[in-house]
Amino acid sequence: MSVENRNLGFATKAIHVGEEPDFNNGGAGDVVSPIHLSTTFARKKVDEPTLGYDYTRSLNPTRKALEEKLAALENARYGLAFSSGLAAESTILLSLLKPGDHIVAFDDLYGGTKRLFNHVFSEFDFKITYVDASDASLVAQAIQPNTRLVWIETPSNPLLKLCDIKAVAHITRKHNITLVVDNTFLSPYFQKPLELGADIVVHSSTKYIGGHSDVLGGSVMTSDTSLYEKIKYRQNAVGAVLPPFDSYLTMRGIKTLQIRMERHYQNALEIAGFLEKHPQVKKVIYPGLKSHPQYELAQQQTTGSGGVITFEIKGSIDDAKAFLEHLNLFALAESLGGVESLIELPAAMTHASIPKEAREKNGITDTLIRISVGIEDSKDLIADLAQALEK
Repeated sequence: MSVENRNLGFATKAIHVGEEPDFNNGGAGDVVSPIHLSTTFARKKVDEPTLGYDYTRSLNPTRKALEEKLAALENARYGLAFSSGLAAESTILLSLLKPGDHIVAFDDLYGGTKRLFNHVFSEFDFKITYVDASDASLVAQAIQPNTRLVWIETPSNPLLKLCDIKAVAHITRKHNITLVVDNTFLSPYFQKPLELGADIVVHSSTKYIGGHSDVLGGSVMTSDTSLYEKIKYRQNAVGAVLPPFDSYLTMRGIKTLQIRMERHYQNALEIAGFLEKHPQVKKVIYPGLKSHPQYELAQQQTTGSGGVITFEIKGSIDDAKAFLEHLNLFALAESLGGVESLIELPAAMTHASIPKEAREKNGITDTLIRISVGIEDSKDLIADLAQALEK
């Protein structure tokens, strides 16, 4: 990312970086980056690919525009766009680890990430130690001579626990270990892990970055040239790239990222306050509430708390299911980060692949519910929650 781009405001970067009108090389001055569907590119000279393009898996103009925009959002030097968040995570692991290497990971991770660690890369003889990384000292205690990565989400999924990124980064730098931060829940608008000391930021761009529940994708941002070159090489070799049309849709979503995130946050804060006062609600977890045990840390390392709320209702799993099935505006669906509000029961949906004992040990009870608050009118969302809780 150029110095000029770094000095631009977030919304300006989200709209313009990577999509500057091209008046050279036959460019028509497109205000919106064109969708380059060609899988191969002709050249005039055998040893000179045209503008560096030869085969679209290696480099595509539409994906390149998106990658420049992704880098700008995190104030990173480099961005890479993948076919999914898990494809991005897999490529990081394949790029940076060898059999016998050790990872220290947050115990409250997205279920798909844990499945990847526990049931796919365990076959490559990668070693994993899970710790409550909300306490940085536990990360330090878990480091071994063969530790190569520390992997955290903050806020975590679904318990919304926070990691002190600066404190964890101080530990990883001391031991020359790479720190990966999953920033999906807050997006680059509310949190910039690289500026807090992380080496790599990963996103499921399916979520807030895309923002409309209509395009799958993953992204990796870093300012470390060595890490970038390793991951980019594996991305091309494995083929886990985002197609041109999906790149276009993701760029289209990014243009409204700032205003969407502001509305997600505003709505979530109002809804969390409503839930906290409701007699049928046992507990509300939201970093934007003063009742959150890490509220002060949230104020220090983020500029907003996003649109995900987790709460427990009183009763049994049947009560939780009845509540969910009486909602009208909230779609009972997995995923998060779209303009529409979604709601789910982690124990039966996103985290169902994790054994019940392990779920409950980590705090994921049968009545724990996760909301992805959309950008609808908050009064309508609150009314919908109220009527379903009454029933």
